[in-house]
Amino acid sequence: MFTLNVDSLSPGSVLPDVYTCKGASESPEVSWDGVPPGTKSLALVLDDPDAPNGRFTHWIVYNIPPVSGELARGQPNAKVLANGAQHGDNSAGSRGYYPVCPPIGTTHRYIFRLYAVDMDITQPTADRDSIDWALADHTIAKTEFITTFKR
Repeated sequence: MFTLNVDSLSPGSVLPDVYTCKGASESPEVSWDGVPPGTKSLALVLDDPDAPNGRFTHWIVYNIPPVSGELARGQPNAKVLANGAQHGDNSAGSRGYYPVCPPIGTTHRYIFRLYAVDMDITQPTADRDSIDWALADHTIAKTEFITTFKR
């Protein structure tokens, strides 16, 4: 079974401050198990579906080696990570992890989705539209993990 874990959290739990604008704004540790046969790469997308102007994508990592099993906490906002994966552009227009920071007084859901992909994604830089396009017809399996956060 293809599964995704975020830090040591339980699904539906509150994302710790360290991963938000209230803390260090670090990317969380993300790990996975059960990568399906035929997977050439993985893609991770973190969305806030409750953002005031519609979906906000906080993080895109693609071409993740399927054998690595995790992305360590506090990834740099470099184009290419130590394991060879690539950062895409978030909805703020910057590369890498954009910290969770909902409007004061509101609770938002943060959905981490991991895609098992049957190819390497060849775009030099990817935003949400181009990642969605690349994943269409090339996703073998998908798993997700939902957290919440309120300021």
